[in-house]
Amino acid sequence: MSEESPVLVDVADGIMVITLNRPAAKNAVNKALAEGVAAAIDQLESSPDIHVAILTGAGGTFCSGMDLKGFVRGETPMIAGRGFAGLCEYRCAKPLIAAVEGYALAGGFELAISCDLIVASDASKFGIPEVKRGLAAAAGGLVKLPKQIPQRIAKEWALTGDFVSAGRAYELGLINQVVAAGTALEGAKALAAKIAANGPLAVAKSKEVVDNAQDWTSDVMFAKQNEIVLPVMTSEDAIEGATAFAEKRAPVWKGR
Repeated sequence: MSEESPVLVDVADGIMVITLNRPAAKNAVNKALAEGVAAAIDQLESSPDIHVAILTGAGGTFCSGMDLKGFVRGETPMIAGRGFAGLCEYRCAKPLIAAVEGYALAGGFELAISCDLIVASDASKFGIPEVKRGLAAAAGGLVKLPKQIPQRIAKEWALTGDFVSAGRAYELGLINQVVAAGTALEGAKALAAKIAANGPLAVAKSKEVVDNAQDWTSDVMFAKQNEIVLPVMTSEDAIEGATAFAEKRAPVWKGR
């Protein structure tokens, strides 16, 4: 994509970096940005050579949410089947890491919590301040957040619209790592490299189980898990992993 694109995509060593690229607007989400994110996710899902993706923002800010000027004009930054910003109602088969600098607010916050993992700058701020504008955090803040942190805390954030520090979000288990300002992408790449080194089939199926496990009752959870992971145990990658360990070499994954 060109430098003027609202979304930039770079792929190296099995890792895709998706950059929200409207820095003058604090990476606020308009229709074009939503379409760009959806297209990047399509590329991620369809390419066997890409194992993990990082979502970040240009200009020292992750995302300030919906472009309110566009909203007033009647523009809707939604993609059918994907939701807000082309991602918030979609679950990727491959891991997605948010690298957060600056603000992740409103829809930007909902984008971050739609990722599997979050690496955040110690100067970053999170929040769902929609109520301060007479709106509601309907892109995931009201339904996903209570599944990721204690319900009473999620309710407080939703009803007050207050901003939250990276430190507080880390204490609550919402984010995985807090790093020095300006190094969130670097930290996310290091985390992504660890994931990309593993068997892609095993990673995808492990993610699928964890994504769904909270909705399974205890009497069915192992049966549901086994439906997903048993094929991994008999895969070519499983044999390769064991063989590579015995031969003291790095495995060569086939994803099957």
